[in-house]
Amino acid sequence: MDIDLGDLNAFLTVARAGGFREGARLSGGSASALSDAIRRLETRLGVRLFNRTTRSVALTAAGNGLLARLEPALGEVANALDVVNGYRDRPAGTLRLNIPVSAARLALPEIIPAFLAKYPEILLEIITEESFVDLMAEGCDAGIRYDERLEQDMIAIPIGPRKQRFAAAASPDYLARNGTPQHPQDLLDHPCIRGRFASGAMFPWEFEKDDQTLEVAVKGPFIMRPGGGTDLAVDVAKGGIGIIYLFEDWLTPFFKDGSLVPILEEWWPSFPGPKLYYPGRRLVPSPLRAFIDFVRAWPLQK
Repeated sequence: MDIDLGDLNAFLTVARAGGFREGARLSGGSASALSDAIRRLETRLGVRLFNRTTRSVALTAAGNGLLARLEPALGEVANALDVVNGYRDRPAGTLRLNIPVSAARLALPEIIPAFLAKYPEILLEIITEESFVDLMAEGCDAGIRYDERLEQDMIAIPIGPRKQRFAAAASPDYLARNGTPQHPQDLLDHPCIRGRFASGAMFPWEFEKDDQTLEVAVKGPFIMRPGGGTDLAVDVAKGGIGIIYLFEDWLTPFFKDGSLVPILEEWWPSFPGPKLYYPGRRLVPSPLRAFIDFVRAWPLQK
């Protein structure tokens, strides 16, 4: 049976994404091209692989059966091609990383230009995502997250700063009008700029000093989603609306220019820096292997 490998990949993309639009977004193609590929595949196989309505796309029994056998088979094809790619003088191909905005801001600005300069034949694609995702389902090779958000079966290596802190700050004007908190509990009397995760949970304000640790349930007039809304939250704090709690490294430029003033510094909690993580499989694609080796050697290359 003459089946095009591209059509099989299109099937896998739509099945993993749960729809044509999302599949197009993840693959960088078009929904119409994916639909045409699925139609060709169904015609050649003589079975329907998806049940389609105006609102949903779902695998049929035949589609589920094909998916179960096709995923490992195409994985082996990719591995086989990567073995051949390993004989090239320089790694080449696409590397897709799923990372939070904080890592894009704080961990990668020096690493990425140096990596791409060393490996010009690698195409690097960055997808920013705050919530933990299934790397394989999203079509990504690796991701960056913090320890508490890593799955057990992932291999992880440090990337970027090894230690970080959360910092509290406010504008000079705000502190002149409202006074400076001397203890984390004083924040209950101040408007605070808060964050809410996509899950609906509020971002915790945690503090530590010596053997003391505490979490303060702050309130305030402005809530943003961590990631895309963070720069706006900083602007709101600089405008004197309230107190902000964020990565120290993110706020440091504003400490230096005087637009924000650090507060409660002796209470700032520290935590391990981010990790580059990837599935613990036998064969790692050559672009990812090159990136892993580069990250491991990075402190020595700076």
